Amino acid sequence: MPKPHRPSFEIRPATPDDTSFILSLAPRFVGFTLPKSRRKRETLAGIQADIERALRDAPPADHFFVAEETGVERARVGFLHLQVQRDFFSGARACHISDLAVAAGQDGRGIGRALLAHAETWARRNHCKGLTLSVFPANARARDLYERAGFMTDLIRMAKPLKDY
Repeated sequence: MPKPHRPSFEIRPATPDDTSFILSLAPRFVGFTLPKSRRKRETLAGIQADIERALRDAPPADHFFVAEETGVERARVGFLHLQVQRDFFSGARACHISDLAVAAGQDGRGIGRALLAHAETWARRNHCKGLTLSVFPANARARDLYERAGFMTDLIRMAKPLKDY
């Protein structure tokens, strides 16, 4: 029996026409149990506002990419948002994966893996000495992907909600 044909995709720089698609994937960032101190609606609104600001203002350190099928329909299937920063400890040029999302129903096709590989290649070409990202503890699928791609725990951010504030 022949293998089913898996559509291929390419990764390209995002354009203003991709804004609605990119924003449509924001709910993927809260599709799991959040820490007790985080509310889904509030967290989603913050993520959407941050992405909207970066797309609107186009800071020179921010770079968006879209994964798109190469077939006739050219359907968009994921996106990546990179930020060039300075490492807090060494001062070295570093690249941070601010956002990476795959469209619902597209999981398991290698899109996330390809976006991570693209981030690494881009970071190397742009002289970044490291690549970082943040992930919620309960986002097990993403954490597993990142660990398989060679990411390891570097810092652990801890939070304490203050009710008096």
